[in-house]
Amino acid sequence: MTKKRIIQLIIITFLLNGCGGLFIRPQILTGGLNSNSPEENPAYSGDGRYLAFTSDRNGRRNIYLYDLQQSTLIPLPNLNRRNAVQDQPSLSTDGRYLAYISTERGRSDVYVYDRQTSRSQLLTANVRGSSRNPTISGDGSSVAFQTSQLGRWNIAIVELNN
Repeated sequence: MTKKRIIQLIIITFLLNGCGGLFIRPQILTGGLNSNSPEENPAYSGDGRYLAFTSDRNGRRNIYLYDLQQSTLIPLPNLNRRNAVQDQPSLSTDGRYLAYISTERGRSDVYVYDRQTSRSQLLTANVRGSSRNPTISGDGSSVAFQTSQLGRWNIAIVELNN
């Protein structure tokens, strides 16, 4: 590639990204969102108000919910289990429903937590094998996830009765 062509590509990239596009800096938020432990698997609610994530900040892997408008952590009673790992959160549009993975039964299962009732529903009771990467629909009516039930990773969908 010629020097002239490289300069052209740099100029095109700069113009497509806007004047400040090449210099975007991520904002590291405070107020309970970040701790000295790794914060992982961030998931926004569809309305952009809530951010769910996983962290080992209390000595075990739990799910946390951060209200971006109030700049505070939201309690999730009955979600995180003492002798289990909770991971891979996914939020409905309004943040009411949260799909996630838990090892509560000794394997990776998919659950949906309802913030209004503070209860979780097991979705993979009859699934053999592991489950991972749940994602919940915007209205909280269905959850898609990967399952190894047939000996390879496939997609499964569960319709909920909310």
